[in-house]
Amino acid sequence: MSTLVMKYGGSSVGTAAALRQVLGTVANETSKWDQILVVVSALDGVTDMLFETAQLARIANQRGYRRIAANLRSRHLAIIDQLPLERPDRHTLQAEIDRLLSDMLDQCRSIATNLNEELSPAYSDAVVAAGERLSARIVAALLRQHEIRCAAVDGADIMVTDDAYGNAHPDLALTRQRVEATLLPMLRSDMIPVVTGFIGATPAGETTTLGRGGTDYTASVLSALVDADELWIWTGVDGMMSADPQEVANAKVIPRLSYDEAADLAYFGARLLHSRMIAPLAERKLPIRIKNISLPQQTGTLVSTEPNESEPALKAVTSIHGLSLRRPASGSLAGVTRLVGNTLFKTLGMRTEVMIASQSATSSFICLVIPTSIGIDGVDRLQRALIAKMAEYPEKMPWEIGTVALVTAIGSDLHRAARLQAQLLDCLGEIEILGLALGASNCSFSLAVPAKEARSALRHIHGMIVKSD
Repeated sequence: MSTLVMKYGGSSVGTAAALRQVLGTVANETSKWDQILVVVSALDGVTDMLFETAQLARIANQRGYRRIAANLRSRHLAIIDQLPLERPDRHTLQAEIDRLLSDMLDQCRSIATNLNEELSPAYSDAVVAAGERLSARIVAALLRQHEIRCAAVDGADIMVTDDAYGNAHPDLALTRQRVEATLLPMLRSDMIPVVTGFIGATPAGETTTLGRGGTDYTASVLSALVDADELWIWTGVDGMMSADPQEVANAKVIPRLSYDEAADLAYFGARLLHSRMIAPLAERKLPIRIKNISLPQQTGTLVSTEPNESEPALKAVTSIHGLSLRRPASGSLAGVTRLVGNTLFKTLGMRTEVMIASQSATSSFICLVIPTSIGIDGVDRLQRALIAKMAEYPEKMPWEIGTVALVTAIGSDLHRAARLQAQLLDCLGEIEILGLALGASNCSFSLAVPAKEARSALRHIHGMIVKSD
């Protein structure tokens, strides 16, 4: 039995025209695969709106969060009106949209009656989960209208996670039980599950989310657990790019990446993939294709086993936010790394994963990588939490905290590419380098630079990549 999992991102489901393309790709693949499973994100921009809704509820701004709910209702109903649906199906779908938004407003009222300085990630997760639930209903209704047997499935009923709200980790053993009880029988009966990405639930049933880009992670875990043959990621671009096209005009599609390269590219800032999604697929050698929903005939980017390249080469460059800690003294870093790790987990629900540290006889420097999955406010939240925590120990923690950029070159076999590393450093000219590190996978070479120098460093390195082709 051949099985294909297809994930549709926010830009792929954000308009009626995009949804018609979703219909076209699913219909086209049903005759080529025995089983298909679909995973969907919220409509483009909806998750950010829902985060804002939760923040307004935190300060009891009822008018504000109700206004956003009304805007969300108008947007989703406008899309439904543009889709080729029969009147009974349209009315049923509209009632579902109203019910889900009513549930979301109930969560907002609950937040508003429990005012706190910081919004609890548990409350936030309960609100933002509405986005995927809304889109899954719309996609399923559209497919059914065109005689494609399917059903919307809530990810919270399938994906069992820990209680690290906002950045939860799936429990694969418990999730496998849910997959075997729910999704596999659907697939065997020629029904397409349309699963909400991004969201899960604790064993007690409390809603969680998997962090920014978490729909990719959902698709990855489900691909592994249903023993899929391939995972396709449908996006609004032609594949994984050599740089962010918004930062570098001549960024180009990367035809092929290894799993390690893709994982590092995702971790260090590429927004098309969730960094944690690679491991379950690499373990099973399950290929990933990143394709453009508007140009489905293009091959896009293939992520698979090592591409057997003869020489080390750079393929991409990224930039991501980071936090720097500096003190005018040397000595043990055990205390500060423990404090940082505990604060990071308490504030953002994640452990310290990547850190650059350097020392001299008179000073110490630490740089923390803040993954894009944390969201746009993650750096600010962590910085404020660290400043507050270190203020409790002024003599033991004389650290100056600031923001930096981590500019990372991605490629193959960089551990045996001393000349390539030297060329990379040379191309930066007078840009200040605060720290540097070769990744343990030998696929990444990261430079900590002042935040104001990030764009310049990015463009210099990308220019070197283009010239080397």
